[in-house]
Amino acid sequence: MELRSIRNPLRHLPVLSNCSYQIKSSQIRTFSVRSCRLDVSESHKLELVLEVKEKLEKDYRSLPLGKNGRDDDDMILWFLKDRKFSVEDAVERLNKAIKWRQEFRVSELSQDSVKGIAETGKAYVHDFLDVNSRPVLIMDASKHLPAVHDAAENEKLCVFLIEKALSTLPEGSEEILGIFDLRGFGRENTDLDFITFLFDIFYYYYPKRLGQVLFVEAPFIFKPIWLLAKPLLKSYSSLVRFCSVETVRKEYFTEATVPAKFRDRNVTLEF
Repeated sequence: MELRSIRNPLRHLPVLSNCSYQIKSSQIRTFSVRSCRLDVSESHKLELVLEVKEKLEKDYRSLPLGKNGRDDDDMILWFLKDRKFSVEDAVERLNKAIKWRQEFRVSELSQDSVKGIAETGKAYVHDFLDVNSRPVLIMDASKHLPAVHDAAENEKLCVFLIEKALSTLPEGSEEILGIFDLRGFGRENTDLDFITFLFDIFYYYYPKRLGQVLFVEAPFIFKPIWLLAKPLLKSYSSLVRFCSVETVRKEYFTEATVPAKFRDRNVTLEF
């Protein structure tokens, strides 16, 4: 990806803390921020982060500050990457995302606040990462009952678990793995509204955080539902893989880390 050149890459340096730089032969060679050495292209990204921050302060001053706020460098950089480093596009997306977090009260979600719906066992974050060092969000479709469970509570649980999974990202990892266990899926479990909600929040508010989605042991009844849902999922439909339990077990986990529901019952683990 080609980024526009910087006429004066040191223009914003005075506002940075713990930042040192070297000048040699009238050119910028390297500089470090928080002990991380960056080249010129990285310094350009940093300048774009500051530019987004200034625009948010000017045009959307009412947005909150702090983590996941309009001055959160990591969040700003992530949305810049998603928007191919377009400042205007990133500002627009960030404004919507931060407002959504306020309205949805994401910061107030907790284990206690979703306890009732979580006890159904319909969804949870797995205790181990997959073989690609991704946190794993598992959904048991047969336990999802839209006629019984409150839709708002389903959405709260969904967002809480996404936040929980992202909080466990190891150094160098950026995405999570989603697994839908479709064994036992029936008409009473069908919920296009929830599927749309799930993929929409990933698309708009957690861009590029969903690495892959596994639909495990999809029954025949699920096929027409997928045909209806696929156009609603936008580009995320390309992340979906239909597979078997055996594939999950052999390609995504080790014997020690495979989720209990996908474990080979003939294998006894020793810890």
